[in-house]
Amino acid sequence: MKQTRRTLLAGMLLSAFAMVGCGQKADTPAKSAASAPAPATMEKVYTVGSDASYAPFEFQNEKNEVVGFDVEVLSAAAAKGGFKLKFVNTPWEGIFAGLQQGDRDILASAITITEERKQTMSFSDPYFEARQLIAVAKGVSDVKSFQDLKSKKIAVQTGTTGDEVVKKLLGKTSPNIKRFENMPLALKELESGGVDAAVGDNGVVINYVKNNPQHGITTVEDAKSFAPEFYGFPVKKGNQELLDKVNAGIKAIKADGTYEQIFNKYFGTK
Repeated sequence: MKQTRRTLLAGMLLSAFAMVGCGQKADTPAKSAASAPAPATMEKVYTVGSDASYAPFEFQNEKNEVVGFDVEVLSAAAAKGGFKLKFVNTPWEGIFAGLQQGDRDILASAITITEERKQTMSFSDPYFEARQLIAVAKGVSDVKSFQDLKSKKIAVQTGTTGDEVVKKLLGKTSPNIKRFENMPLALKELESGGVDAAVGDNGVVINYVKNNPQHGITTVEDAKSFAPEFYGFPVKKGNQELLDKVNAGIKAIKADGTYEQIFNKYFGTK
């Protein structure tokens, strides 16, 4: 009888220890779950639209990456401002619509700040000063100013400030204005003799002429007819948070000499 009681008592104690042990094991995962760190929040990457046919401001390298002056300036500003970017080649014709629809967060495409554009988008502080420049075939002697183009056929890039100034000179519906998707195509039309002149931003025209000396194009400056223009990086209208980041970055790279280094790389010393 005593042996039986001892056996029963031992069995009861073993059961109790087993229950306690099981309870401890069941509690362990709950404690681990409670102490597990929350998953990290993904950092925002801003999508930048660039029409990569406008060297030296934006173009594609041999790896089809979007590179150029604008890309380096905005990338440097982003590094200073603490935000990340992804550049996407975006045709000029749809670049502003992409910003409005939210497909692009920022535009970096040698975009002149104008009062009309400021109605539908917000611009960063200026980062580049430009002027319109006339391109003609070498040997042409009757074009010394913008006014001399009144009776000429002129190539421009659609929707640019070059397009705007030529419309004012010849009239909005003038058949002598030939519009192209990008500035290199407008300059190729000049090369082939399809037009008498081309008008576009000085930076891209000078770069094209410099790198294509075999085509016999020269440039004509007319500072009296063409007012200075300033490029900015547009963001969607009212996106003040992003605009502040971009402006802080631009200010920082101008202050520490980074901007000047990038400028000299593409255009030589000022």
